[in-house]
Amino acid sequence: MERARAICLRLLTGAPRTRKQLADALRKRDVPDDAAQEVLSRFEEVGLIDDRAFADAWVESRHHGRGLARRALARELRTKGIDAALIDEAVGRLGPEQEEATARELVARKLRSTRGLDRDKRLRRLAGMLARKGYSEGLALRVVRQALEEEGEDMDFLVDEGI
Repeated sequence: MERARAICLRLLTGAPRTRKQLADALRKRDVPDDAAQEVLSRFEEVGLIDDRAFADAWVESRHHGRGLARRALARELRTKGIDAALIDEAVGRLGPEQEEATARELVARKLRSTRGLDRDKRLRRLAGMLARKGYSEGLALRVVRQALEEEGEDMDFLVDEGI
């Protein structure tokens, strides 16, 4: 049990971890399950492990730092072993308005680097960037289209193509 405690403390010193991440680390190091569960439960009791706080901090950091959308954030939290209810709660704090505002900021930053390309290529690059960050196709196309229109790009071709 002392070994399990030392492993967890060492891992938590570097960065916050989820209960699942710590349990996986203990399993890899052949710590008996009963000892691992006892240490993990105690760490939760004293607040050293808090999956809710982890999820909230993750969403805040990754949304503001990398511009990730709710869908991408939920996927990342699932891989970290966060409970579905906690994921819904954490990503639910990001409203659709905030998500759209972030998408607009991302497009505005990238817009300049696409100048000189033809409009189809610009649209694909900008919408693709948003898609990789987890934004829906509808939101991505709407935001990119508005940004290009504001810049003076002729977007009539989208109507002709049914986009």
